[in-house]
Amino acid sequence: MFIGNIEIEKTAALAPMAGVADKTFRELCKNFGAAYTVSEMVSAKGVSMGDKKSEELMTVSDIEHPCAIQIFGNEPETMAQAALSAVRMKPDIIDINMGCPAPKIIKGGAGSKLMQNPKLAGEIIKAVSSTVEIPVTVKIRSGWDADSINAVKMAEIAEKNGASAVTVHGRTKEQMYAPPVNTDIIREVKKNVSIPVIGNGDIDDVFSAAKMYEATDCDLVMVGRGALGKPWLFQQISAYMKNEVILPEPPVSQKMLIMLKHIENICDERGVKVGIREARKHALWYTKGLHGATEYRRQMSTLESIEQLQEIAFRITKENE
Repeated sequence: MFIGNIEIEKTAALAPMAGVADKTFRELCKNFGAAYTVSEMVSAKGVSMGDKKSEELMTVSDIEHPCAIQIFGNEPETMAQAALSAVRMKPDIIDINMGCPAPKIIKGGAGSKLMQNPKLAGEIIKAVSSTVEIPVTVKIRSGWDADSINAVKMAEIAEKNGASAVTVHGRTKEQMYAPPVNTDIIREVKKNVSIPVIGNGDIDDVFSAAKMYEATDCDLVMVGRGALGKPWLFQQISAYMKNEVILPEPPVSQKMLIMLKHIENICDERGVKVGIREARKHALWYTKGLHGATEYRRQMSTLESIEQLQEIAFRITKENE
């Protein structure tokens, strides 16, 4: 499939999860076959003020392509200028967040709050798409709440104002991340726009990815929380989509090696002190469901060193294989 002139394999993309989809995790998922990655959301206002953290979030590596930088905000001109700044980091695509349900983002009038203001949403999309020369995409939800399901209208506005694709998370802002995703609304969006539609929500294995494709006729699926502690999911989805091959889960020893490499890379990127704190949540995700996980997860929640993690990983492997 194509977003503008950017070709992307029809397998699975990595969602722009705040606090998770950093460069290290995106590179890891890409190495496991993610067809496309999107950065953590970057504040347009932060970019305009020269915020160092915002600039760091926009850094992409050579191996990530095709990739996007996602920006958020509620002022058309500020968003357009942030997009220009993002383009200097050489992403393939600029993505606009209009789906984040976090209270802090909504309070600032951005994210899914824009689902309640389609006129402003259109102005933002037009400002960004007319300012940058690379494709612009928009990530939305099904609506604000059950009484205002307007994903189709928002997608039509996005297309009218220059968006090259739209990603739809099949839940409202009020639903956050439960109950099960509504695939019907994603299918309705697909029927009503001519730009590519990316389906997002509840994809945590090969079968849920295949179901999303079948139920919605979408052009690409996007994996979010399903990839936490499970970056090899992209390899599994790719194998199934291309050859109908179902790859088994890696053995525990392999999972632990992947975890250790991932966390070592985080520490290399951010320094050990910051990296280990960041690593705790990833370590918890990697060990979910393993024998003896409760005790190991308790130890990982206070992780202080790579050596400590190596020792825990060794014991987990011994107990589970």
